[in-house]
Amino acid sequence: MWLLVMLFLAIFSTAAWYMWSRGDEYRMDVLALISWGTVIMVFADHLMGYIEEGEFMEMSLDALVLGLTMAATALLIWLAVLLIRDPKGKIRKITVPRA
Repeated sequence: MWLLVMLFLAIFSTAAWYMWSRGDEYRMDVLALISWGTVIMVFADHLMGYIEEGEFMEMSLDALVLGLTMAATALLIWLAVLLIRDPKGKIRKITVPRA
């Protein structure tokens, strides 16, 4: 199930990057690369599980929660990259009051 969740995120982020990459100020390429890298790793894990145990994909609530956790982690990493880059300059405008 986590393969399907990450595959959905990878396809969505790639489509968003392709459609809305005017200057790529929101770094959708980073989210797409994180997502596709995770999909490749999860696919390899599922393939090894199939070779060893005969089951390719686990359909359970735990697998769904793991997939959603992985997707949330990918989105948090992308958000951190976006906040550090600060494409609209909003964070740089915040000034710290001096004592």
